[in-house]
Amino acid sequence: MGDSRGGCCPPMDLFRSEPMQLVQLIIPMESARLTVSYLGDLGLLQFKDLNSEKSPFQRTYAGQIKKCGEMACALHFFKEQMLKAGLSPSAKSVAETDFDVDDLEVKLGELEAGLIEMNANGEKLQRSYNELVEYKIVLKKAGDFFPSAQQSATAQRREMESSQMGEESIETPLLQEQETSTDLSKQVKLGSITGLVPRGKSMAFERILFRATRGNVFLKQVPIEAPVTDPVSGEEMEKNVFMVFYSGERAKNKILKICDALGANRYHFSEDCGKQALMISEVKKEKSIYHTLNMLSLDVTKKCLVAEAWSPVFATKQIQEALQRASVDSSSQVGAILQVLHTRELPPTYFRTNKFTAAFQEIVDAYGVAKYQEGNPGVYTIVTFPFLFAVMFGDWGHGICLLLATLVLIVREKKLSSQKLGDITEMTFGGRYVIMMMSLFSIYTGFIYNECFSVALDLFGPSAYACRDLSCRDAYSIGLIKVRDTYPFGVDPAWHGTRSELPFLNSLKMKMSILLGVAQMNLGIILSYCNATFFGNCLNIWFQFIPQMIFLNSLFGYLSFLVILKWYTGSQADLYHIMIYMFLSPTDELGDNQLFPGQKTVQLVLLLLALVSVPWMLLPKPFFLKRQHENRHRGQSYAPVQTTDGTLLSELNHDSHGHDHEEFEFSEVFVHQLIHTIEFVLGAVSNTASYLRLWALSLAHSQLSVVFYEKILLLAWGNDNMVILVVGIIIFIFATVGVLLIMETLSAFLHALRLHWVEFQNKFYEGDGYKFQSFSFALVDDKDD
Repeated sequence: MGDSRGGCCPPMDLFRSEPMQLVQLIIPMESARLTVSYLGDLGLLQFKDLNSEKSPFQRTYAGQIKKCGEMACALHFFKEQMLKAGLSPSAKSVAETDFDVDDLEVKLGELEAGLIEMNANGEKLQRSYNELVEYKIVLKKAGDFFPSAQQSATAQRREMESSQMGEESIETPLLQEQETSTDLSKQVKLGSITGLVPRGKSMAFERILFRATRGNVFLKQVPIEAPVTDPVSGEEMEKNVFMVFYSGERAKNKILKICDALGANRYHFSEDCGKQALMISEVKKEKSIYHTLNMLSLDVTKKCLVAEAWSPVFATKQIQEALQRASVDSSSQVGAILQVLHTRELPPTYFRTNKFTAAFQEIVDAYGVAKYQEGNPGVYTIVTFPFLFAVMFGDWGHGICLLLATLVLIVREKKLSSQKLGDITEMTFGGRYVIMMMSLFSIYTGFIYNECFSVALDLFGPSAYACRDLSCRDAYSIGLIKVRDTYPFGVDPAWHGTRSELPFLNSLKMKMSILLGVAQMNLGIILSYCNATFFGNCLNIWFQFIPQMIFLNSLFGYLSFLVILKWYTGSQADLYHIMIYMFLSPTDELGDNQLFPGQKTVQLVLLLLALVSVPWMLLPKPFFLKRQHENRHRGQSYAPVQTTDGTLLSELNHDSHGHDHEEFEFSEVFVHQLIHTIEFVLGAVSNTASYLRLWALSLAHSQLSVVFYEKILLLAWGNDNMVILVVGIIIFIFATVGVLLIMETLSAFLHALRLHWVEFQNKFYEGDGYKFQSFSFALVDDKDD
């Protein structure tokens, strides 16, 4: 797949998508369902629909899909009835077990028929209403027993594991695994009885249970807040929910007799309540299996199915193991066959991500999915995106607030990931690691700007400047004298609060925005060279990468050099005048604006290079493409002789794009190159100017912070009225959170997004591929029917 063409660019496993292959599966009919089930668990195949010409009703497994749909409707009916009764279906995870779909269909049919009959005779169930109320309370209270016990057990297990890891050797996990793999038949099986007992008899109930079973039971009681109506007597009374765990039939019989004697009503609390979500999940899996089987073509012998699917190259061994396991478990006499197909069809794009990198990859994919093996901007977005955000949001006080809010989401991510969140909350939770990186970089840039809620602090030492007299704070720079070494990190705190603060920070942030913008655009052009080198496209190197680098750096690279040189030398040269008259009067003398010897000659050379690079980008490439097309098709006017082994037909059948028969329109290619050249030349100017948004938003954020601090907090703090002080602090907190931490965060996020999508990615990223969508049960469970 071209792994050896990486050149000197970033590592293959980070910058490029996973190598893909088109595979063909030949699956025996008797093991087809189990094979697809195991492949769904694996989640590394994207099946192609080989029956696209058939309607859904003409496919082989239409009956099974209809059956699964009916079972899903029955389960949804049960769920609606539970919600009407005020019972929420359990969302707890239950260990996966094997379900027989036919038995499940019969059971669901019986339950559905019984429930329909029960609804039809609802007026006759008045007496059982009170039982259902008590049953609801039992389900609610008894369901709360397990999470607390599970948390306690988890904490104890972690404590034991930490103590063992501190004492034992590196072989401890292997030894523990051997020790815990005991025979399941020797484990003690516990039963449970759940119900309600009158509160006045609860103590007697507990004592009698202890004496009758000699303490060999575990009893848990929880009082009910409000009185309930007893189903037998019809009287309202206070009760406790109880759950008794026992071992053995003798203990069970004793507990039942004690419950009857003390008037304790028993209710069934079985595992079926917890398994309802698993049953719905299994029906969804079954339905998805048959949907996938309908995409497979039936062999002429009607004894096996033929599938074609995309898979990552690294997953070949795992897929073969899944096929072999399915053949063994289904007792198939013939195993499934996996073979790699050679095709010219463009494979899907697949990047392996984790919970940290997934959100950054989604930011890139929202612009467009990378073409197969195209360079992935997500690698650089992990750093550049939060950094550009922080340039606009630079305040380490606000950054710490944002970081603390994000850490709450990260610490509780296991709990929140299993809950159903709102749209905004879910979007925020999905990007928690992006926000964490943005807050960390905001703290860093806040230290550079020396701003904490707009207040400058002497964190890294005293200021290098001092006032000569009291009047210097009212002047721009008169009266400020340098008395110490330069402030070691960031902006000197002496600038804050003076009349010269705004002109100084304006100049600093504007020039810094230009430097960052030119650097990122150069990175984008360099990545276009990496793509061209990887795909072996010499035309893009000579007639795209080189002239683009020359044009951009002859103008704006030179401007960046002048900015750095002016900072270094302390010159008073006017950079606006230099750049404007570099085009209007390139032969005029520079006078006081000269920064280095020979500057005029250098500017003439750079201007000439910039002018030459435009036709360099425009003219040669279309003519070379025309020559390549003519050379490729020279001598191919006659149709090739068909070989006896059918290899040619096999290749043509899988060649969906037909590169050998594509037409070459020189006019279209030339117009496309003209548009691309004009877009780059004009974009070099507009994109550089677009990076000035870094300066504008940073200035806006800083000035809003100053306004909130000086006009709200300080005014309230200087007032002797306690009410005004409290109200002022509350207004300051709400203004900071609402405007600076929410609205400004969203604004800076969107502007950083635009800079990456337009100014950075359009230099090298085509984004015209399609994503690898694997057949995976993990994705099926998240979808509604």
